[in-house]
Amino acid sequence: MVKVQVKWQGKKYPVDVDTAQPGEVFKMQLYSLTNVSPDRQKILVKGGQLKDDTDMSTIGLKENAVLMMMGTVGELPKAPETQTKFIEDMSENEVAQALAIPAGLVNLGNTCYMNATLQCLKAVPELKQALDKFKSSSSSGGGSQTSVQNKVASSLKALFDQLNESGEGVPPMVFLHMLRQMSPKFGEMDPRGGGYRQQDAEECWNEILTSLDQTLGSSGNDEQSVVEKYMSGTMVTTWKSDDASDESPTVNQEKFRKLDCHIDSSVNYVSQGIHKGLEQVIEKRSETLGRNADFKVVSRIARLPKYLTVAYNRFFWKASESVEAKIVKSVKFPLDLDVSEFCTPELQAKMRPAKQYLRELEDKKALERKMAKRAKLDKDNDEGSANNKNVTEDAEMKSEDAKPFELDAELKADVGCNPSGVYELVGIVTHIGRTANSGHYIGWVRKEKGIGGPEPSGKGIPETQNWWYKFDDDNVSMVTDSDILRLCGGGDWHTAYVTLYRAKNLE
Repeated sequence: MVKVQVKWQGKKYPVDVDTAQPGEVFKMQLYSLTNVSPDRQKILVKGGQLKDDTDMSTIGLKENAVLMMMGTVGELPKAPETQTKFIEDMSENEVAQALAIPAGLVNLGNTCYMNATLQCLKAVPELKQALDKFKSSSSSGGGSQTSVQNKVASSLKALFDQLNESGEGVPPMVFLHMLRQMSPKFGEMDPRGGGYRQQDAEECWNEILTSLDQTLGSSGNDEQSVVEKYMSGTMVTTWKSDDASDESPTVNQEKFRKLDCHIDSSVNYVSQGIHKGLEQVIEKRSETLGRNADFKVVSRIARLPKYLTVAYNRFFWKASESVEAKIVKSVKFPLDLDVSEFCTPELQAKMRPAKQYLRELEDKKALERKMAKRAKLDKDNDEGSANNKNVTEDAEMKSEDAKPFELDAELKADVGCNPSGVYELVGIVTHIGRTANSGHYIGWVRKEKGIGGPEPSGKGIPETQNWWYKFDDDNVSMVTDSDILRLCGGGDWHTAYVTLYRAKNLE
């Protein structure tokens, strides 16, 4: 790495240059700092103008050298005027444009694990807001871990901005480079094929959030980071052995950022897998007995975050084949998840009023959907219209039954918590394949109503409560709730590996 200064429009920008990478990577670094796209950059180096394929190790860069860059920030291209078309008459590309489908991420060689992870994390607006406020510190050394983590945050901010502004696939070259600097594991080469190895999406998820937790903290030292506030909870764990009845239970409290779904032959639903992870029997030494004994370890949640990550333990070491093999068993997950049963009795009591309020609201919405469906079927039938009138009155009566409630004072003051224990699914990372070091990852993100482009409609379009974006690298399409629920596993199909839930809004 060589640290240089790039002068542009009277301002100098410090840049760490990896001389093992081509000039295109250096240009992308400057793009993230100046917003001048690579094709508009003119960088003067020894021997002339820097090109995309320039070997950076041959241009004689010296420490703290000053390079000159010319170029201006270009305007975003304006959408061309097109004639109106019905969606069923459009090609896939035309559908993507008409529905304002967001941009995907280009696969740079077995980087689907990272692309799927980033698209799901982008669904957390609080994370994007914190990145927008982030200003990298220049006090730490260029090669220090803190400096690298700052660059990870800066490059992620720039990448998210590019995704929001672009209408086509974005190559995440700078962020990938910084991620590999921070965690060299993600830069391992595949000895069989010569390219980069496939990596684990959950490990990537954890590494990114761990880094952001340290760099996106609040200005005050006593305040929480955005990751801790919105994506981390508190777990209380009790250790008790029946063999050592005289030994007092050991109680520990710690932070967590995910719940593990343990999978075996008895697990058919995600709640069963979570329960297995929270209640286990572990052998350890008993001080009173002076020997090892079985301890029942029971964990309960004392604080729920607004965003809850559930990781599915689908891979295990298969010694006979020396591979991380995959458990393909079907484990069903819901669109709405209630985790209050996994909480401490104290937290359950605090959340009960909000949970009851949400239940009444959901009953009202279900009745309104039923009413709308019946109205659509019977709109030309006088008797049906009368029946719909009765259903409408029932729905209005039901909404009156959803009485206001007083939210617990501690939950009200805890910004970033889930005060009800009820979540809605907003993101999934899936894996298709039989081993951890092979296959393909895809990200699935729920489209927020009223945000982005219109929802698909017209002849032959299926009904669904929510539409979802399927991010297959830079190939982005839209799917329904039914498509999402089919990602539960059970065969050689896309299988949920990480699910991201968001606290249901108390409307």
